[in-house]
Amino acid sequence: MKCLVLDDEPLALELLQKYIEKVEGLQLIKTCRNVMDALPYLQNRQADLLFLDIQMPKITGIELLKSLTFRPKIILTTAYRDYAIEAFDLDVTDYLLKPISFERFLQAVSKVMGQKLNAPFTEPDYQLLHSFNESYIYLREEREMVKVYLKDIIYIESLRDYVRVKITTGQIITYNKISYLEQKLPENKFIRVHRSFIIALEKVSTFTPATVRINDFSIPIGRNYKNTTMKALNRFNILSS
Repeated sequence: MKCLVLDDEPLALELLQKYIEKVEGLQLIKTCRNVMDALPYLQNRQADLLFLDIQMPKITGIELLKSLTFRPKIILTTAYRDYAIEAFDLDVTDYLLKPISFERFLQAVSKVMGQKLNAPFTEPDYQLLHSFNESYIYLREEREMVKVYLKDIIYIESLRDYVRVKITTGQIITYNKISYLEQKLPENKFIRVHRSFIIALEKVSTFTPATVRINDFSIPIGRNYKNTTMKALNRFNILSS
């Protein structure tokens, strides 16, 4: 889906460009800071989806919408709530209030694409097979999708909006929430021990009620995760012995 972004704020353009690049199936064809730059792309029907700011110099986004004979799908991006009713009367797909989070961006895009988008790490990128050793996920690192076997994951560390996935051959840093990966990984193989850490149970060298050690790396056990972590570690050790 070819995307055009029209906004007079450079930071807004940069943010939307970054978001678009993270979603497979979206292609950014142009960012524009004024209507005149965008018109050739709109008149020639080159854009499938337009991210459109409302408050711009000379011609507002609403005025532009009313003037178009051919309209791509429209997602409005604005700092103002006041135009919502008028905007939806013009049949826009969604109305995003700045600052725009990535999660809210995905919700809007999913309406256009007709499918549920959860993150760069999505259901089709996850293959849990009958054999754990053959199961894998695809994680997006920059612009590449990297195949990661679950058996190679040592631990996952939250870095706010990103996660570090430590594997036997190195590490992958991907844009995602640790809670999302927690839901997807098999509970009998992985356990969340801290708000910032998920560990592979079979990779644990030693543990105490306060920490788990994997090789030479010590990981804290959060107070809210202590009981479930101890039960999981003891159960895993019994089953493994």
